[in-house]
Amino acid sequence: MDALILNEADWKILKEKIKRKYNHLTDEDLAYTPGQEADLVAKLAERIKRKPSYVLFTLKKELANLSSNRL
Repeated sequence: MDALILNEADWKILKEKIKRKYNHLTDEDLAYTPGQEADLVAKLAERIKRKPSYVLFTLKKELANLSSNRL
């Protein structure tokens, strides 16, 4: 799996976009510790019932275009 690297400022924006798309996710589900991107991807994959590769693809796609309001 390719590495995902997040910084806290990008995560703050990305987290809000994910919350809008998956409104059943809690703040606990979206808790992120720098350097623990793999754990975040695994946790989100489990919560949205998708493969980690899908979650990783979605996060990377959104990181490339943080200013967009679309998910």
